[in-house]
Amino acid sequence: MNRHVEILAPAGSYESLRAAVCAGADAVYIGGMQFGARAYAKNLTQEELEEAIDYVHIHGRKVYLTVNTLLKDKEIDQLYEYLKPYYERGLDGVIVQDVGAASYIREHFPGLALHASTQMTITGRRGASFMKSRGITRVVPARELSLEEIRIMKEETGLEVECFVHGALCYCYSGQCLLSSMIGGRSGNRGQCAQPCRLPYSVEGGRPCDLMSLKDLCTIDLLPELMEAGIDSFKIEGRMKQPDYVYTVTRLYRKYADLYCQKGRAGYQVSREDREKLLGAYQRRGYSEGYYRQHNGKEMISFRRPPGREEETAAYPDYKIQEKINGKLILSLGQSARLLLEYGTYRIECEGPKPEPAMRQPLQASRVEQQMRKTGNTQFAFERMEVCMEGDLFLPMQALNELRRDGLAALTDRVLSDYRRKAERTQEAKEEAASSREKRMACGDARPGKASKDPQLALLVRSLSQLKAAVECKEAECIYIDLPPQEIKEAARMIQSVQSGKKHYLAMPYIFREDAALRLEKAYGMIRLSFDGILVRNWESLQWLLEHAYNKEIRGDYNLYACNRFSKRFMQEGGIKRFTAPVELNARELKELDIRGQSLIAYGYQPVMVTAGCIGKTMDRCDAKEGWLHIRDRYKKKFAVKKCCAYCYNIIYNSSPFYLADKAQELLSLEPAEIRLDFSTEGTEQMRRIILDYVRGIIWREEVQAPDMEYTRGHFKRGVK
Repeated sequence: MNRHVEILAPAGSYESLRAAVCAGADAVYIGGMQFGARAYAKNLTQEELEEAIDYVHIHGRKVYLTVNTLLKDKEIDQLYEYLKPYYERGLDGVIVQDVGAASYIREHFPGLALHASTQMTITGRRGASFMKSRGITRVVPARELSLEEIRIMKEETGLEVECFVHGALCYCYSGQCLLSSMIGGRSGNRGQCAQPCRLPYSVEGGRPCDLMSLKDLCTIDLLPELMEAGIDSFKIEGRMKQPDYVYTVTRLYRKYADLYCQKGRAGYQVSREDREKLLGAYQRRGYSEGYYRQHNGKEMISFRRPPGREEETAAYPDYKIQEKINGKLILSLGQSARLLLEYGTYRIECEGPKPEPAMRQPLQASRVEQQMRKTGNTQFAFERMEVCMEGDLFLPMQALNELRRDGLAALTDRVLSDYRRKAERTQEAKEEAASSREKRMACGDARPGKASKDPQLALLVRSLSQLKAAVECKEAECIYIDLPPQEIKEAARMIQSVQSGKKHYLAMPYIFREDAALRLEKAYGMIRLSFDGILVRNWESLQWLLEHAYNKEIRGDYNLYACNRFSKRFMQEGGIKRFTAPVELNARELKELDIRGQSLIAYGYQPVMVTAGCIGKTMDRCDAKEGWLHIRDRYKKKFAVKKCCAYCYNIIYNSSPFYLADKAQELLSLEPAEIRLDFSTEGTEQMRRIILDYVRGIIWREEVQAPDMEYTRGHFKRGVK
């Protein structure tokens, strides 16, 4: 197989970047001081990052900047000044999670490659196709995909596909987890995950164990299959790790990717020595091959934390690489010294002082060549250095040194000039940003008051019994129905028999892979006829509806993350009529975002994790039936787990419900089109009591007292940094 695959290495520091390049990486991904998903990495200052871009380009490699966090509306305009120096320096691409950030970058920095982060949770060809239509040039799919799904994605979209091949794995789909955020205020979507999934939990009275701690990924034995699946870039996780790890892992994946290209499957074999080096580069919890050949399994879990520190074991004292160049120095009497340099297709000529006749000791060609070859810590080294002299000449060694330095500097500038470009911000963009700042300032001075229009009360239900209670609720005007596919027909029959005048929306699954598409395809006719619209939670299901020319209303759930005005625009242009406000914004930020006309969740056990892992299966309790189980953390907090067997994923809910009925005035001041109550494990009586609280506060405008139960305000008050 004669196909070169990109080895993409992490660079959490400048030293790690040098280690990656020396180890043979084709590209590195690196974070600056803002907007990266590894806020606790060293990350690079502007000066360091500009230098890093130049360093990588001199060596013919690429650099991708991580802009893979969610951006609040007040932050989106900071992107221009943040990215401008890197864009003009020649940055090769950005890795983005926030669809608003992607839209902003496409608009303000034309030609800059946009890579959809794995945190966009692209789980198939449909999501990839949708992102391609929005300007994405490369997709990093969810790490839970199989090789076959990746192959289909590549073949049907033609997009560049980048997949993780080594390093840590998140238990949650694509790391889009709210667990750290909800229980500790440190948002994984903002680069500050505290990794609570790595802590022990118990299942319904069992002994505590690290049941959500995945082993690290190692695919060195799968490289032939990965390459044959059409993957363009092999990504190594590890921006929090040290240069030694980066060097070791990058070097070995480079070696074996090249080996397969040269010798094919027949000649592909990983040596015992190299395997030991790879697995010993970082002592953690063991390794697995991830999800490429299996959907889940207990063998992927590290149930016990190993003793000792998790740290690198190898040591490489220096990371230095120099590009080979050819030079020719011409010295003749009465003529300026001329230095000609060649590097690939680049040709540089520099002039120095004129040599003088030698009075005592003429220059020796061998001595001059030796001096010219002293390139020191520059990025170049002479492969061939020719010295041409006519007669007995003299020129100070200092002059030769200066000529060499000038020549290498000119060669560097010439190489880098091909990467330079100019950023131009339109007057329209400047005015739009200024208008947004004025709007935020005005919002900051606003006080809670009576909404200009009363919002509707909406209910989201997750069982047929809850649906029956919702249908009977006179005050509710909209119902979102989140049921397994085998119950959709019964739900449709129930709402048609009542004729309540309410709007009914079918909630798509949180994860929409090919099995979900096949199941829902069979029911599409009934879905289109029986429901007033669809609530989508991922880009796959949105594209699925677009492919069917779906002509009813499409709404977006909170986990599509409309955190700024550009992400709002992205959704509107994509066909989403109404979005649900993100749950990690506080009241002030929601005001700044302007959620008038949108949906706002005001009650519910918040889903903190959607995982391909099956807790029941992990603990040998899987019965392949829809239902619930419970886990407890070290503080005895109880978390409900929904087994979504039809789509083969688990949903873990927060231990306490989000409750704001007693904050009705603050909710109303945001002027949402609807206030939504999400139900999960609640019985019908409890459900009715909660609904009554919100009816009293929002519709009847009565004073409501805080409930006599454990609850949380979520992020409505505190938000996240």
